[in-house]
Amino acid sequence: MAFMQIVDCKTRSYDDMNRLMDEWVEATEGKRTATHAVVGRDRSDSDHYVEIIEFPSYEEAMKNSDLPETNRIFEEMVALCEGEPAFTDLDVVRDEQLNKATARRFFEDIAVGGDLDLVDELFAADYHDHDIGKETDTAIGSGVVKDDVTRWRDAFDFHFALHGQLAEGDEVVTRWTWRGTHTGEFMGVAPTDRDVEMTGVTVFLFRDGRIQEGWWTYDLLRLARQLGAVRM
Repeated sequence: MAFMQIVDCKTRSYDDMNRLMDEWVEATEGKRTATHAVVGRDRSDSDHYVEIIEFPSYEEAMKNSDLPETNRIFEEMVALCEGEPAFTDLDVVRDEQLNKATARRFFEDIAVGGDLDLVDELFAADYHDHDIGKETDTAIGSGVVKDDVTRWRDAFDFHFALHGQLAEGDEVVTRWTWRGTHTGEFMGVAPTDRDVEMTGVTVFLFRDGRIQEGWWTYDLLRLARQLGAVRM
């Protein structure tokens, strides 16, 4: 079970505290078990800071605490605080990364499910689309998504297998395999009823909870070969 520790403290020496954190990151490289750390400042009290540190488990957190580098830097950090920091230990019982869930909804509900009304909910009106299968680098507007989904659904009966997602900041990367049956005209090729597949990666950039920009990289040449559109 994932584990999180919340450290609550007051300090007027945050620059020195920040320097110590940088020292700890460098000193524990290759040894620390913490996987993610976020520091927030109280908007109503500029001397009040809260740090949230994530670990794979409570046991891994204890290993991190036992590092001599952690003990040394922690003692220096306490000296910078006004009073003792407060600690809260949390076992994570729910972890939902909302942007990743939104990205999955595109593949499952819009592309495969055909719910085009959902496009306006998930995509920004001025969405920017970058697709290696198109002649121009950028297409703009959520209508582009609807047109593309309609074009692919008219040509194939298909589904996606999502192999993994990575989220960092406002970006979500999804690695997928697409498999379908060629049931309609595509790339100038009449329906063949062939079973085809290709792999790809999609990067979505989010703004205010909606998909603002997308980059599509996929094995279009492999698909063209399977359809007989090219012979190499």
